[in-house]
Amino acid sequence: MNIQRLMIIGGGQMGSGIAQVVAAAGMNVILNDIDPACSLKGLGAIRNNLIRDVEKKRKSQAEMDAILARISLSSDLEDGRNVDMVIEAIVENMLIKSELFKKLDLICPQHAILASNTSSLAITEIASFTKRPDQVIGMHFMNPVPVMKLIEIIRGLRTSDETYLLVENLAKRMDKVPIEVNDFPGFVSNRILLTMINEAVFCLYEGVAARESIDEVMKLGMNHPMGPLALADFIGLDTCLAIMEVLHEGLGDSKYRPCPLLRKYVAAGWLGKKSGRGFYNYK
Repeated sequence: MNIQRLMIIGGGQMGSGIAQVVAAAGMNVILNDIDPACSLKGLGAIRNNLIRDVEKKRKSQAEMDAILARISLSSDLEDGRNVDMVIEAIVENMLIKSELFKKLDLICPQHAILASNTSSLAITEIASFTKRPDQVIGMHFMNPVPVMKLIEIIRGLRTSDETYLLVENLAKRMDKVPIEVNDFPGFVSNRILLTMINEAVFCLYEGVAARESIDEVMKLGMNHPMGPLALADFIGLDTCLAIMEVLHEGLGDSKYRPCPLLRKYVAAGWLGKKSGRGFYNYK
């Protein structure tokens, strides 16, 4: 099968980024979101990214126009009836994802691959809500998608070799580096990264150091481009908490217990950069 037409579900930062790299690789893409304003905002973010590329002479105006021409917007899942593949990039919640995959299984063609951009949830469980578990796979893109090279490709228990190879080839067509990962909570990237972030929050919670000091230690001492608390704000503290809860429940080890301060900030609505306040203020 030659994958040529994809639907990306979720018009937020991740979904729009995935739509951009798919279109840049020469494929037609439907950017779908239940809220038309969200998909329109996502298209605006793609356009702004491409304008910067043109200004910096990384792309020509003609290339920008061609990429945008390959992207269409949708608020109806029925528009997935003729796609070769769907990549879901919605909220990190198994109940919501399960309902979505049930619907996609009924709507999409029999040959279509159903992929999830989940950063921590079990692909095997997501696949169980469909009648095509051999064609369900995880594609965990890194943020920001147009810049970051890595895609963790997660095989569920019943993901076929054919599906894996098609998705691996798709990643390479998008000029990404695919890394095969087995289906464990948090996979590799977030099992390591979010544990570090959670420990940084514990350092703040216990008064080991101020927030700026914690971030500077990791930047200057470990050569990280961004401190863990600032990175948590960038990711979204609600997302960080959700992933830590998946790790804690899925692996059953107390070392993955979410820091109480992280829970408190999320309860207060201090979700990071997207809400204007997290460990730092953005207003």
